Amino acid sequence: MLLLFGFKTVHKALPGRTATCPHCGAFIHHLLEEQATKFTLFFLPVLTVSRKFRITCTNCGYASTISGARKRALEGRL
Repeated sequence: MLLLFGFKTVHKALPGRTATCPHCGAFIHHLLEEQATKFTLFFLPVLTVSRKFRITCTNCGYASTISGARKRALEGRL
């Protein structure tokens, strides 16, 4: 019996927000991105193994990793 399994990383753009950048100090739009690692079985995603969120300044390009709670706060949902 042949069993094909592996991991796949998926990047998804989320709605960003205007905020002050801690690196350059500009009050500008920031991009929000989700990176999810999924376990695949026969090339089909079965289970999400890990999930990370990253926010990037559109002015200087400074990127930082944020927690899920911080992401929900940025979206306005607590």
